[in-house]
Amino acid sequence: MSEARLALGVWGEDRAANYLCDQGMTIVQRNFRTPVGEIDIIAKDKSILAFVEVKTRRSTVFGAPQEAVGQRKQRQIIRTAQWYLQNNKNTKLQPRFDVVAILCQSDGREQITHFTDAFSLS
Repeated sequence: MSEARLALGVWGEDRAANYLCDQGMTIVQRNFRTPVGEIDIIAKDKSILAFVEVKTRRSTVFGAPQEAVGQRKQRQIIRTAQWYLQNNKNTKLQPRFDVVAILCQSDGREQITHFTDAFSLS
């Protein structure tokens, strides 16, 4: 992956974390990595533990950012969340899977769309 794409991803994750905090959520962990995958952001939202995938794009030429979270990526996120929950058994929070899609505007601003409960275990 090019340095520009990596930088865009980090920029997007920073914007997503700020957005989630502005919505009243608390960031529990960022870039949680396991042998089975990675989750961009884990955040607490009242009685919910949200496992958040962040997708950032400069344009929609190749589709909207959220369209990049297909079945394969969803399964990977679910497996990683299960790993997290297995190793953090003291949490009583209900898990939820969210996607934050960020589209960079030509004027330098971003358009953020938060898809709560974007997918489930089934």
